[in-house]
Amino acid sequence: MAWLILCIAGLLEIGWTMGLKLSDGFTKLVPTILTLALAMFSIYLVSLSARSIPVGTAYAVWAGVGAVGTVIFGIIIFAEPVSIARFACVGLIVAGIIGLKLVDGSA
Repeated sequence: MAWLILCIAGLLEIGWTMGLKLSDGFTKLVPTILTLALAMFSIYLVSLSARSIPVGTAYAVWAGVGAVGTVIFGIIIFAEPVSIARFACVGLIVAGIIGLKLVDGSA
């Protein structure tokens, strides 16, 4: 269950990082409120998952899921640059997330 909660927290992190861009430096009220709410709920879920997953692993996976998702959504939604180097770096992050899950030992 902790891993499912952590994955949801990672997805919420993608949402709030996208909200950072949409809030335009916290100058737009609705995107700002949504961004802050998503960030708080995401962090709360990470704290729940860290009860049974080592905190370093939980944080790294949460940040990694958020980073990978943000890069992908940035390309799709905001037409950010696409390159082999960017995808190679994303692949390294994914490899790290998988590695941490494999060595963690919790189900």
